[in-house]
Amino acid sequence: MDTKEKYVVTATELKQSFGKYLALVEELNDVVITKNGTKVARLTPYVTSLEQYLVVRERALDYQYVGKKVSYAEFMEIYEKSDLRMEFINGEIHLLASPSVTHQELLGQLHLAFHDYLREHKCRVFLAPFDVHFRKEGIDEPDVMQPDLLVICDLEGNVTDQDRYMGTPTLVVEILSNSTRTKDMIDKLNTYRLSGVQEYWIVDPRQKSIIIYRLENHEIQRYKVYEQGGIAQSVVFAGLEVSVTELFGNLVGTID
Repeated sequence: MDTKEKYVVTATELKQSFGKYLALVEELNDVVITKNGTKVARLTPYVTSLEQYLVVRERALDYQYVGKKVSYAEFMEIYEKSDLRMEFINGEIHLLASPSVTHQELLGQLHLAFHDYLREHKCRVFLAPFDVHFRKEGIDEPDVMQPDLLVICDLEGNVTDQDRYMGTPTLVVEILSNSTRTKDMIDKLNTYRLSGVQEYWIVDPRQKSIIIYRLENHEIQRYKVYEQGGIAQSVVFAGLEVSVTELFGNLVGTID
């Protein structure tokens, strides 16, 4: 039996495009509404038949663990059976919303810049969705996350027979949104710090800025904020740079 999609939208988005999301619900999709980054309500289909009930019930099981503590083994079991994109951070499951137009524009530009720089390099750049199991110093269970963009230099010996990467990225990039701002700036920074990531870029569409953290020996060694007119420069990869003005110029999408 096919399951439908789950959509996470802000209250503002719902007001602006109510007809669109109502149509999705009519097609047996769930729509979760957030306000200030917190889930406040959910639109669910009105079930009129046993078949519809079974479909909705099957999908609802994906949500029952959200916000509850589970083990890494439990998460992996849930994840393998679900069609949802999700992350596992500090023992909790976080569902991932579909990215916005602005997010994808920024991600595309960054991928091109990183790909061009790494063309003759042994390291590779990858885009989400791409699962990484981050094993944190002093903590038994890893976090499982999907960075927006990541640079991997240890592919050799860290790809399983199931074609899964199990190493530690050298550099990760996250693009902030209203629903992920706190998680990206606090929780993920801590995970990347403790797991041995060397450099973390936070791209902030609202502020039109890039923060670059240099992480060393599981600590924040230093950081720098690059704003309009500046050139964001990698600490680990000499010569890898991005113009902040060019990155945020001529965006089609609307910045929250």
